[in-house]
Amino acid sequence: MLQEYHNILVPVDGSKEAELALHKAVDVAKRNGAHLDVLDVLATQQFEVSYSSFVDGDVIYKMSEDVKTYLDRLVKEIREKQNFTDVAIHIRFGNPKTVIARDFPAEHKNDLIMIGATGLNAVERVLVGSVASYVNRNAITDVLVVKTNLQNEQLQKKA
Repeated sequence: MLQEYHNILVPVDGSKEAELALHKAVDVAKRNGAHLDVLDVLATQQFEVSYSSFVDGDVIYKMSEDVKTYLDRLVKEIREKQNFTDVAIHIRFGNPKTVIARDFPAEHKNDLIMIGATGLNAVERVLVGSVASYVNRNAITDVLVVKTNLQNEQLQKKA
């Protein structure tokens, strides 16, 4: 029996890999009649300026507004180009690894996480490992790590 997914989580961070995962997730959601949650996690540690102070609230508000604009654009593209409407956007603050792997899926009853193989933060990947790697090892649900785009897959099939 094939696994059916009903609530798919796709974390995005502005990277091409994340957007690739999003577009593949739309196809999976269509095939499964599933709902799609698109999540951007603003890492709280990025707001710390020093041990004793934090970034001004206006800066955080502006960043969250920029993320909302980005997510709205992604959803508009999904609705217009991929003809898919069962999608919701979410913004969370916290550690992206734990929010994506555990907290958000528990809250929203996600049964699949589709995540890009790499994201924007190369420094964090080198120092403490990638978010995708952490999520793959620690998630409370199935994880699909997206590594290729459809054009690359078609070329590999022809070879």
